[in-house]
Amino acid sequence: MAWYWRTLRFGKYLCPFIRNFYLKCRITYLSLTYNHFMDASYMADVCMGPMFWFVDTFTHAIGNLLVGAVISLTASVVLIAYWIGIPFWWKKNQYTCIFLITLGHWLLLNICFHYYMACTTHPGFPPEGELITEAVSICKKCIAPKPPRTHHCSVCNRCILKMDHHCPWLNNCVGYRNHRYFFLYMAYMVMGVIYVIFAGWEIAYNSIMLITEECDEPELEGHSVKINKTGALIPVTGTVILDSSFLEEHELEPANPYRRKAIIYMALINLGVLFALGALTTWHALLITRGETSIEANINKAETLRLEEQGKIYRNPYDFGPKMNWVLFLGLTERRSFWRHILLPSGHEPIGDGLSWSTVHDEQKSIPVEEMFKTCNVKTKFESYSKNNVEEVILDK
Repeated sequence: MAWYWRTLRFGKYLCPFIRNFYLKCRITYLSLTYNHFMDASYMADVCMGPMFWFVDTFTHAIGNLLVGAVISLTASVVLIAYWIGIPFWWKKNQYTCIFLITLGHWLLLNICFHYYMACTTHPGFPPEGELITEAVSICKKCIAPKPPRTHHCSVCNRCILKMDHHCPWLNNCVGYRNHRYFFLYMAYMVMGVIYVIFAGWEIAYNSIMLITEECDEPELEGHSVKINKTGALIPVTGTVILDSSFLEEHELEPANPYRRKAIIYMALINLGVLFALGALTTWHALLITRGETSIEANINKAETLRLEEQGKIYRNPYDFGPKMNWVLFLGLTERRSFWRHILLPSGHEPIGDGLSWSTVHDEQKSIPVEEMFKTCNVKTKFESYSKNNVEEVILDK
C-alpha cells in the first residue's frame, strides 16, 4: 500500500501545478488577443520572439564560419579538378583540354570576383544626420527616415537600401549596391557546377559505375576457364606474355585509394549545389524579371489580393517590363556593354543613388526612360512604350 500513498501524494502536488500552468496559458492568450490590435498573428510573433532573437544574435556570429565553408568547398572542388580532370583530358585530347581549361578559369575568375565583391561591398545605408526628402516613412527600430524600397535588417541592426535579404553565406546583407554581385555569383556558380559535371561525366562513370571496390576477377583453379564480371565463361587457351612494347603503349596508372573517394565527393557536392543554388538562382531571376526584391514579392502579393477584393488591379510601380528590368538591374547604362561588364568582372556602380526611384506612375518618366534606352544601345520600340503605357498610366491617375 506504500506505493498507493506515494502516488496519491504526488498527485496532490501535480494537480495544482497543472492547474496553475493552465491558468497562466489562458491569461497569456487572453492578454495577447484582448482587442483587434492584438490578433493571432501578433500572438505568433510574440511566441516566436525567442527564435527571432536566436537567429538575429547568432546568424552574424556564424557568418564567418559559413563564408569559410564556402571558400573551402570551392577550393576543394578546384583542387580535385586539377588533380584528376586536367590529366585525364590532356591524355585524351590536348586541344579539348586547352578549351576546358580556358572555360573553367573564366568561370572560376567570375565566381571568385563576384563572391568577394558580394561579401565586402556594403549594400547601401540611408545617410545619417541628413534630411532625406525622398523618405516615405519612419523606421520604428532606427527611428529615422526610411527611403522607398528600404527595409530594416534585424541582423545588421540598421536600414538597408533596396534590401532583398540577409545572406548568412555572405555574412552580409543583399541590397542596392551588391545585389548584382550576389546574383551573378550564383549564376556563375551554377554554370561552373554544370561545367564540372559535363567535363567529369566520363571520369565519374569509369570510376564509379564500371569499377567495383577492391574486387578482382575470381579464377577457377585447375580448370581451363575463368569468370569475368559479366558472368560469362571464357576459355583460357594459354599463358599471355606481355612484352615491353605492349606495356609502353598501355601504361597502367597506379591504383590510388583516394581517387574514387574524391570523385564521389565531387559528384555529391556538385549535384547538391546544382539543385539548391539552381533553384535559388531561378527564383531570383524571376524576381528581377518582375522588377522586385524578395521582400517586395511578399508585399506585392498582399497588395494584389487586397485590391482584388476591391475590384482593382495592382501593378508593381518598379516593373518596366522584363527587358528594361534586366537592363536596370545589371546597370547597363552609360554605354556599358554586356560583353565587357557582365561576361567579365566589372565593379561598376548601380544606377541612381538608392534613395529615389523612378516608377511607372511618374508623369515625366518618358524622357529619362528614352534617354536610358539610347545610352544602353538597346534596340527596342520605345515610342510605342512611351505613348501607350505612360499615357495609359496618366489617364488612370
